[in-house]
Amino acid sequence: MVRNFEYLGDVEVFLAVMEHGSFTAAAVALSTTASVLSRAVARLEARLGQQLMRRTTRRIGLTDAGRRYLEQARGAFDQLKEAEQEAQSHSTVLSGQVRISAPTTFGHYRLPSLLKPFLARHPQVRLELNITNRNVDLVAEGFDMAIRLGSLPDSGFIARKLEDAPLRLVAAPDYLKRAGVPATLEDLARHTCLPFILPRTGKHAAWSFCIDGEQVEWQPSSVLEVSDDVLGTVAMAEQGIGICQSYDFVVRERLANGSLVELLPELGGRTRPFSLVYAPHRHQSAAVRALIAALADPAG
Repeated sequence: MVRNFEYLGDVEVFLAVMEHGSFTAAAVALSTTASVLSRAVARLEARLGQQLMRRTTRRIGLTDAGRRYLEQARGAFDQLKEAEQEAQSHSTVLSGQVRISAPTTFGHYRLPSLLKPFLARHPQVRLELNITNRNVDLVAEGFDMAIRLGSLPDSGFIARKLEDAPLRLVAAPDYLKRAGVPATLEDLARHTCLPFILPRTGKHAAWSFCIDGEQVEWQPSSVLEVSDDVLGTVAMAEQGIGICQSYDFVVRERLANGSLVELLPELGGRTRPFSLVYAPHRHQSAAVRALIAALADPAG
């Protein structure tokens, strides 16, 4: 049998050089030398009978034939990649790496129980979990997906809501014994509140309440502010330093064991949404698609 596509390695080199902008940068990415890559491109040009690149000491440009060939070659390799991913999706054994980012609250208290059955079913999938309250740039930083809090802007990404998380206002018994129990929202202004500084704006995150059926956003202020890790407000409250508002899934166990007490429950009922966000491109790996399905529909 005649092998018609033995030269595809040279095509990959050509694509790599154009992607990285130079033979030197492509050589670093491919763990080889610039001279090896230069010979590969020269072989490809000889096979095609066309000059694809214009080389100078400072930059690489494309000829008209090179631009047309680059576009068609990229399309062909995209189709091969899509065919590979389609075949992998029907395999009983998933593999590959998935990168996901999540805020500290969800990353510590909700995500582990969602990931545990997925990792048990797919032990060959390598999962990189980034836990941060900073909204990562999915495309620029190479993340496959992220979990985001709150209402999401129209960013062009796909968003699938995971849950609406109820909020609780809490404090430690020691603090309440010392400072008294607030009976109204107005009383909170006379208490030591523990606000969180939003990373994007540098402002205090508002506390959310429901008063006579109306949604109210209240701005806490204090001599003690927590930034970067919102779970720090819960740790401070548990030590009797002040009052904080957090999610039910964070404080539930602490309420049960008595280390925290719920305040103003009649003003509760508010929730905040957590959503799974990912780019709508076609070339997700089978492992990425499987994790999206597992997180968005854990009972499925």
